[in-house]
Amino acid sequence: MEAVRALIEKCWIDKKKDRELYARVRRELSGCQRFFREQLGWTLINNERILKLEKIPAHAKSYMGITDFLEVRDYCMFCAVLIFLEDKEDQEQFLLSELVDMLELQLKEVIPVDWTMFTHRKSLVRVLRFCEETGLIEVYEGKSEGLGSSMEQEVLYENTGLSRYMAVNFSYGVSEFRSWRDFESGPAEGDGTDRGHYRINRVYRQLAAAPAVYWDQADDPDGVYLKNQRQWIQKNMNEYLGGQLHIHKNAAFFVMEEESCFGEQHPREAMLPELVLLFCGEIRERVEKGIWKRRPDERIELEREEFREALSACREHCSGAWSKEYREMDEGKLFQAVVSYMEGWMMLEEWEGKLLLCPAAGKSVGVYPADFQERERKNG
Repeated sequence: MEAVRALIEKCWIDKKKDRELYARVRRELSGCQRFFREQLGWTLINNERILKLEKIPAHAKSYMGITDFLEVRDYCMFCAVLIFLEDKEDQEQFLLSELVDMLELQLKEVIPVDWTMFTHRKSLVRVLRFCEETGLIEVYEGKSEGLGSSMEQEVLYENTGLSRYMAVNFSYGVSEFRSWRDFESGPAEGDGTDRGHYRINRVYRQLAAAPAVYWDQADDPDGVYLKNQRQWIQKNMNEYLGGQLHIHKNAAFFVMEEESCFGEQHPREAMLPELVLLFCGEIRERVEKGIWKRRPDERIELEREEFREALSACREHCSGAWSKEYREMDEGKLFQAVVSYMEGWMMLEEWEGKLLLCPAAGKSVGVYPADFQERERKNG
């Protein structure tokens, strides 16, 4: 179980940086390779340098991006850096000025780069910092952080050789793909056997790497497969990851016990997740009272102002226990923080100017103790 969890949670396991974890995981690989290959359909890279599970998601979501990157420009620069490193030998050193010249050349047909602009320099800083943190490059002399204020300084880097493992190797051609949607629909082509195989992979990938699996129609192939094979799916997922499969009318969740969770977690001990739990309690109460109605697909369609009003009501009832930051936060900023968090955990979707509350919003809710609520009513 440790091997599966470590390989899913981490980008890769670098033997040089964590020799002990590398050894433990490698010893367990024989017992989980079939799960990776047959259920998840993911390729395992296993060599004397790294262990990496090439995690291709079932569906692309914004939270799957590199969290340190803030602009499309960051991703473009990162891809150009990978191209640059591809031509370098392991442990070969290079100067920042050499990299910058190549970036200008590679990106001129894709996105304009102007190093006199602070935002463009900051993009480069974010990319170089990510490359250093993941071990793609090492700083031999100088510091990358100073580039935000000036491009005049020089930095000497060393190529580690790990960049060749960063890009995913697909088993099918992607040269004609033009958007992320092509990656979701492309593999589904083929005969019936292939489609069944990809459906299995799609369901397991979503359960392993996303907060929820949703479907709109009763005859949706993913939903039908989950319901028909729930015992087998539960057995496999629990054996390799540990947890329980919960299936509802239009949704499925793989829920882990608090003491055995790994990776990003909801809820966790922080003010925003706590706040969202309380707000989900407000949502459930309004549904139970019939104020908000579910659609046939179990989603709740709301105008943005309806959402704001409910959030304000939650704030009025509960903010006495909130941190100073959220207690005094501007209403618009609070609204955006909650929407962004809920969207990242598949509790909410933005659709045609409206907000759709998804089944995950009712899966976990929170309330403060009755004595706190009584004190708040008296103080109010």
